[in-house]
Amino acid sequence: MFRHREPLTRSDLESITDDAHRYELVDGVLLMSPSPRPLHQRVVTRVLAAVVKECPRDCEALPAPVDVVLAEDTVLIPDVVVGRRADYTERALVGVPVLSVEVISPSSRLIDTKLKRAKLAEAGCPHYWIVDPYVPSVLCLSLADGEYVVAAEAKYDSTVTLELPFPVSLVPEDLVSDY
Repeated sequence: MFRHREPLTRSDLESITDDAHRYELVDGVLLMSPSPRPLHQRVVTRVLAAVVKECPRDCEALPAPVDVVLAEDTVLIPDVVVGRRADYTERALVGVPVLSVEVISPSSRLIDTKLKRAKLAEAGCPHYWIVDPYVPSVLCLSLADGEYVVAAEAKYDSTVTLELPFPVSLVPEDLVSDY
């Protein structure tokens, strides 16, 4: 069992033994997520494929698990993250991502739609997407004056088309379909 009386830090997080769970830190508080379900991973794979095709050369798009270090006491693991190549270290993306994407799971809905959204806005992440495979829907948010505003949104068989942070189009039903 991991016991700690003070707020946890990035180095505490790095000392946790790999046990197939995903651990994140928010303001020094440890969050744990179970392994994702196949539907979740299908959506992550398809979003990643769409993003990688258009990702600029000075950036790199990666799937979870990649630590995103926003502060010594805040380390998130987006389902898909796009960061500047210069901000990646051997262990993590250190600094603010260009784009963070979360695919909602039943156990992560509040964390993804409220907590991570707030922490990424506070850190200055310019683009945050939330994909809900259970609707299915894609909500694309852009940072304006320190708060996220809706840049684009699509449900079911509608297409969401974006120009920023780079051109990409997604159809929510195509992300979840098991063909």
